[in-house]
Amino acid sequence: METFFLANRYLHIATGFVGFFVAPVALAVRKGGPAHRLWGRVFFWAMAVAGTTALVGAQHIHNLFLLLTAVFSLYMAAFGYRSLYLKPLAWDARVAPGDWATAGVGLAVFLGTVGYAVVARNIPVGIFGAIGGLTAARQLRGYANAGRWNKNQWLLNHISGFMAAYIAAVSAFSVTSLHFIPFPYNFLWPTVLGVPVIAWWQRRVQRQQGVPVAR
Repeated sequence: METFFLANRYLHIATGFVGFFVAPVALAVRKGGPAHRLWGRVFFWAMAVAGTTALVGAQHIHNLFLLLTAVFSLYMAAFGYRSLYLKPLAWDARVAPGDWATAGVGLAVFLGTVGYAVVARNIPVGIFGAIGGLTAARQLRGYANAGRWNKNQWLLNHISGFMAAYIAAVSAFSVTSLHFIPFPYNFLWPTVLGVPVIAWWQRRVQRQQGVPVAR
């Protein structure tokens, strides 16, 4: 059994590093082009495997931080990837039951995470839980308004989901490897730097498209 968990750990590290270095490449190349789609898919699957192996590893070593980071990263990566297929919600009000279920379960999990953070007085966990909860709540509100989405809402969701997953990956790397940064700053600095980048990127898309973000 230990051999299995050791292999799981190595696979987690390998795919985590792939996602860590591939995400900037996907951002740097022309958006919507073949290279962007290729590296975007590589990043998504790297995050999917890294998140899944983190879930397995967290159960083995009883590491709550690893578990919560894995859940957050998986949810955000799925949110960003799924948004590519939700372009029709700008004119079609039909939302797949799986989308409703995923957002609903995500909201419940993240609200539970916030509750735990309040009881444990764990600010970093509370921040990740709050971001995840707000994302899930916004998804549910967006599904309720399906058929009336702005035409670029799927793109804004795609950006925020993938970049939030990347922030989670960098946070995990920082906590586990950058030991010279004290807690909770080792957890929070990627969020402090990454959230303004997401906001800037979304404003850039809005200016280019001339369409405001759906509320």
